[in-house]
Parts: sequence; structure tokens; C-alpha cells
Amino acid sequence: MITQLSARYILGFDGTRHVLITDGHVVVEDDKVLYVGTDYDDPVDERRDYGQSLIMPGLIDLDALTDIDHMIIDSWPTPETAPGLQWSRDYFENRRHDVFTPEQRQAVRRFALAQLALHGVTTYMPIASEIHSTWAETFDELAGMTETSLQIGLRGFLGPAYRSGINVTDDDGERVVLFDEEEGHRGLADALRFLDYAAELDHPLVTGVLLPCRIETLSDELMRATARAAVERDALVRLHCLQSPAEDGFLAERVGRTTLEQLVDTGLLDARLLVPHGIVIDALEPGAAADDGPLGVLARNDVSIIHCPLTSFHYSKALRSFDAFKAAGVNMCLGTDSFPPDLIKGIDVGTHLARLVEERLDAGRISDFFDAATLGGAAALGRPDLGRIAPGAQADLTIASLTDFRDGAVEDPLRTLILNGSARNVTDTFVAGQPVVVDGGLPGIDLEELRAEGQALFDQMVAAYSERDYRRRGTEELFPATYPAAQSAEVATELANS
Repeated sequence: MITQLSARYILGFDGTRHVLITDGHVVVEDDKVLYVGTDYDDPVDERRDYGQSLIMPGLIDLDALTDIDHMIIDSWPTPETAPGLQWSRDYFENRRHDVFTPEQRQAVRRFALAQLALHGVTTYMPIASEIHSTWAETFDELAGMTETSLQIGLRGFLGPAYRSGINVTDDDGERVVLFDEEEGHRGLADALRFLDYAAELDHPLVTGVLLPCRIETLSDELMRATARAAVERDALVRLHCLQSPAEDGFLAERVGRTTLEQLVDTGLLDARLLVPHGIVIDALEPGAAADDGPLGVLARNDVSIIHCPLTSFHYSKALRSFDAFKAAGVNMCLGTDSFPPDLIKGIDVGTHLARLVEERLDAGRISDFFDAATLGGAAALGRPDLGRIAPGAQADLTIASLTDFRDGAVEDPLRTLILNGSARNVTDTFVAGQPVVVDGGLPGIDLEELRAEGQALFDQMVAAYSERDYRRRGTEELFPATYPAAQSAEVATELANS
């Protein structure tokens, strides 16, 4: 099957970098790109013209939210309400039940994966909150999500998240990490079982990876076992770390090492390691890029940093600095790690944060951030056939319309999309040559029905926080409204008539 896709703008790849093609074509044969350019005259089986649109490489989200939501309710709490978003010590000691049934959990996954697809993501590595479960993710849960992912048509690098400890709010309101080593090793066993499952499945859209949770929630032995398994199986490892000064405090108390020292000592730097965030590293400090500096260590060990600008911004943080990490030779990728999973908006925020950090207008170039969302992600995954539109590459494509009057005049198509638009401009996507998003929808999925189901599950999730809160506060206190509700209809009427 040969399909010719045409559009006003196309971001092709010349072997070194993305290049802009005007009034061009992308020709797809089965799952691969056959041709990209302006003068294709050979016969094709189908033609699709997207008009005033930009055809770009499929977006790669390596910290992709596969949960119902964990940004809108946890990025703004006051110091008084924030501790209520973690488990209490009582809940840790008397773990009662999952918030969701297995069936509901799969509905959550379906909601989240549909969101990823509609926001133009074609390749993803999942992240979800574990606090709604009795401990962490399971093999069965990820096997179910794999089926949903394949039904939608996304390319997933998947595995159950696991941990041996959890952040808990103690009775005095202080954060501590409590451990259950048996749970940790049970989780690793599930993760290894999933690697076998993915290998046996042998599907081009599914790759098994190891996804341990935050570094402070992993025992020394669980980290070592993860490193051994990753090296033996040549499996990617993604580990959330270098994202909070508290990490070093917890690790210093427990094992007497800093985060970087722990990565070295446990052997994780010998693995193919991806690290979300990295915001505790000040790359602008003198010596940061030296061989023994933090950037030097990361670059020398081929560690990829998954920068999540939206999450950093929501938590009043910023990477210091994207340009310095890149200049030091650290491979930079992008993730969303939040809702909405909008990498276009993430690039917009990221470039502006970079300018604020470096106090210069030429910092954080859009091209560098877009490279991170495409070429950098592909490099982290060891997949040179992703993140680009070139003959022989996988036909993973994201198509964004530039026809909305509210986007204004098109100056440069990518810059206009990033600065004036969002991922809601995406109308169509292809993964391995197959249509996933079509005319802004997902064939076979009733989005209105899924939205209603997602809202009910979200409300159920929010209600469960009270049971875990160390002070058993109600949802009204944990999640107060932006403005208080009117006390009565009469008050509202009186105000309207005054």
C-alpha cells in the first residue's frame, strides 16, 4: 500500500537536521517513509491532501501521563494542604484497597492513551501515580494497557512501575519514606515478567522497559538488582531522580551517598539510563561540564535527560539550563509528566523558561526543543528510525492544521504552531503508516462517552484522598475551590440586581 500525503509545509530530515519543505509530499509504503520532497510522480494507491497544515515527525513523550490526572490537583496546594496528597503512616500500615477496580484502572488507561494520541504523541513511555493502588503497578495492569495501546495504535515503551518504599506524611505532617522490601522485589519480578511478555508478543509497537519509581523509594538492593537486569537484558531504564534536594537528604541518611554517587555505586550508569527532570543540577555553575562534574558524568555515561518543562513550570522550577546540558553533550528529550500531555505547549513554556534562566533572548531555541521531542527521544530509545521524516524511517507522523483564525498569520509554520497554537491543532497522526487520529477523532472510540467515564473516575479518585490523609480532612479542605460557592440563589440574585 503506497499513500501520498501532501501539505503546505513538511518537516523532512536531510540526514543531519530537520528541514522545511513547502508544498511537498510524504510518500508512505506500508510502515515506512518511501519519499519526502516536492516532485513525486510515481503511481500511488491513495492520496490525502492536508492543505494549510504542517506534517512533522511523530512526537515522542518519554514521561507520558497514563493516569486520569495528577497536575490540576497537585501543582497548586498550599503548605497546609500539600501533605494530604501523600499516604499517611496509618494508611501505609493498613493498606486497605485499590481506589479503582482492575476494570476501572483499564478505563483510566484508555482515557489517558486517548489523550496522548489526540495531542499528537505517537511514541510514549508511561508515568502514572501509584498512590491510588495498594502498592504499585502490576504485570496484569500493564498487560491490559498494552492491549489498549495496540487497539489505539500507539508505539509504547512499557513496563510496570515498581518500588520498595513510598513517600508518606508522618503524624506530625513531615515527609518520610517507609519501606516494604518484599513489595519491591515482587514489583521487579513483575517488571521482568513483562520484559518476557513483550519479547514473546514480538509486536513492533511494543517494547519492554524497566520503570522503577523515584530514587528515594528504591532500596539499595532493588537498585542494584535493576541495574543487573538492565545490563543482562539490554533493557532501557527510566528512573526519576535529580529532581529534588530531598533526594540527597534521604539517600545520605540511608546509604551515605548523593544521588549521582548512588547511580554510580549501584551500577545504573552502566545501563541505558533515562532520567526525567534533572532540575537540581545547576548546569551554569563553573565546572558542571567538567569530566567529574554532574554534566560530565551524565554525558560520559550516555544518560538521557527527559526535560518536562510544563511540570517544572507548574512547580515553580526551571532547568538550569537546557542549553548548558545540551552543550555538555547530554542527550536531551522531552516529556509531559502532566495533563494536558501537550508537547507543543511544553516546547513553548520550555523556551521561555530557558530565556528567563539565562537572561538572553537567544536561549532555548525552538529548533533545539523540537529536536528533543523528536531526534533526542529517538536517540534515547536507540531508535534512529524514529523522530524524523526520511526514506526508510518509520512512518510516524503528526499533522497540525494552521487554518484556525485564532493562530494568526503564519510566519514560520513551526514557530507559529509553537507560539500561537497548541497540540489541539493536531488533526491527524500516523504510527507505522497506520492512521491513529483521523480528522481530530479516534476511530472506534466515542470520545464523549469516554469523557463522561473519565470525569466519574476522576471524582472517585479525588474522593479517595480523604481516606489517606494524615488528618482525614475532607475534599473541600484538601481541594478548595478557586472561589467559594455562592451561599444561596438569593445572594446571587441580589448581586445581579445591585
